[in-house]
Amino acid sequence: MAYTRTMDTAVIDGLKAIVGPGGWIDDPAEMEPYVTEQRGMWRGVTPLVVRPKSTGEVARIVQLCARNATPIVPQAGNTGLCGGAVPHGDGREILLSVSRMNKVRGIAPLENTITVEAGCILADVQAAADDAGRLFPLSLAAEGSCQIGGNLSTNAGGTGVLRYGSARDLVLGLEVVLPDGRVWDGLRHLRKDNTGYDLKHLFIGAEGTLGIITAAVLKLFPRPAEFKTALVALPDVPQALELLVKLREGAGDRVSAFELMPHALIDLVVQNFPDIASPFAAVYPWYVLVEISAASGQDAATQGAILESSLADAMESGLARDAVVAQSEAQRRALWKIRETAPEAQKFLGASIKHDISVPLSAIASFIERAGAATEKVVPGARVLAFGHVGDGNVHFNVSEPPGTGGGAFLEQIAAVNHAVYEIAADLGGSISAEHGLGQLKREAVRRYKTDIEMELMQRVKDALDPQGIMNPGKVL
Repeated sequence: MAYTRTMDTAVIDGLKAIVGPGGWIDDPAEMEPYVTEQRGMWRGVTPLVVRPKSTGEVARIVQLCARNATPIVPQAGNTGLCGGAVPHGDGREILLSVSRMNKVRGIAPLENTITVEAGCILADVQAAADDAGRLFPLSLAAEGSCQIGGNLSTNAGGTGVLRYGSARDLVLGLEVVLPDGRVWDGLRHLRKDNTGYDLKHLFIGAEGTLGIITAAVLKLFPRPAEFKTALVALPDVPQALELLVKLREGAGDRVSAFELMPHALIDLVVQNFPDIASPFAAVYPWYVLVEISAASGQDAATQGAILESSLADAMESGLARDAVVAQSEAQRRALWKIRETAPEAQKFLGASIKHDISVPLSAIASFIERAGAATEKVVPGARVLAFGHVGDGNVHFNVSEPPGTGGGAFLEQIAAVNHAVYEIAADLGGSISAEHGLGQLKREAVRRYKTDIEMELMQRVKDALDPQGIMNPGKVL
């Protein structure tokens, strides 16, 4: 990779001139939110944050940096958990934020598409779709602050993957500024285009290492008329997966969410958030939050009947212990608030080591059991919270420090804990990153779990598109 040893003043001045007043930041205090990962695990240094407001400005920035071999760190909402959007500590990279590129360029109801710029906040994309009577189904905890460019660059997942797929599945076209500053306009609305390599998939999930996504054509769906939602109490994880099978036999792909949570997680949420209460008087080991979407009022009645009948059968057979079905939108939101508050609630346990694992559905119970035992061996007394989007095989296996130990010594065990968890996921045919990406966190670890030919092909793609190595260097590869 070619780096500039010091940032040329002429380059800095040139970048400032491209974006104009209000388009750049060089004050250290104002740059702090851009150079710091939200949990404080990574903090970088940059001489300049540039905030272009158009694709043309992005192209000119990249052209200038390419001429001077100046590395660029692209950033959207900076909500990632793997350090992929944070610069390194040597101060040789500029940071390019797409946050001012936040326009909805258009909605095509007949084609069920929306075209948005990379800096659009995910919740705003959802709202724009809703205003047009449509649904954009990508949904995750950070949707109020994450931006669509980052969602696509990390191939974000979230709660709707079970029915609608991950971010990759929701994209029809992209606009990308390449590492030499040229613009690829691939903003197509076509559902079928079998004319060679599907180039957009190179950039989705690449974490800004192959180019900068500046806009996207996204798929929309008919807005569901109603959701049928329930929180179900279960004795263990295998029963949860059996319940999923039964629900899908009755409701098919209308099962849009299936979120697993242990009692310890719900208890943590209830204890620390006074406005949230458990809907159950008794305590159960595991819970799943189930949601089925309905296309019309008549369909809502049908799906509601399927849900209630399935749950009644599950309780009669001993598959489930109890269930609460939301009878109103307010009750539905209350149930979802338990799940959505889970990431915030974990902060009350102190330092944590987070894992974003994907395994085959049949291996979920085994993974949780084996990984829990392995973690206990590495850090006796550590508290494990395993939860997440198990309908698509994604388990967030998070490990918090033992009570009263202090986070410093615990975090020194990150490498050992990660290795133990990753080995089990790999042994079960899984992945060490389901939806968060690699960034800096898993850049080295992934080499152990991908074949030599996979790593070679990834490196060849990187070298072909970015021969100078200026696009988000040191991330992913």
